[in-house]
Amino acid sequence: MEIVRARIKDLEEIMEVYDKARAFMRASGNLNQWINGYPQKEMIRKDIERGNLYICLHEGRIAGVFAFIIGEDPTYLVIEKGSWRSDQPYGTIHRLGSSGMAGGVGRACFDYCKSVIGHLRVDTHQDNLPMQKTVEANGFVKRGIIRLEDGSPRLAYDWLAERE
Repeated sequence: MEIVRARIKDLEEIMEVYDKARAFMRASGNLNQWINGYPQKEMIRKDIERGNLYICLHEGRIAGVFAFIIGEDPTYLVIEKGSWRSDQPYGTIHRLGSSGMAGGVGRACFDYCKSVIGHLRVDTHQDNLPMQKTVEANGFVKRGIIRLEDGSPRLAYDWLAERE
């Protein structure tokens, strides 16, 4: 699987991937994450314009998408019921979604991000059991709970290169 930066011309196909990812969440019993059309097209457009959105290409088609941002994430400043293992600079992975056309989107995303920086953080909804399994299978360790801007809790994980 090839990882490349998303371009504005990819926007419609990216939104289709997110539609499929939302449907998968619902089918997996995750009824409370990515509701009300999240992530919205304008948010994804901004991710692309900032150079933070990446696509996973499988046989020339978009099999997955994720935002990857290096630098401090405001929602990660406070962690409840735990602590981060490092205060070093980190990359955060957000809005990881798969179209379902090919396996290994999560691993491809995490491998790419690990190749860029040795400290990663990610979070997910407590009902998103497939994502929790994928995150843990890729060497991330559950660290506690963070809260989104609206106060919603998320399970927080980190990965450190020297600890894998």
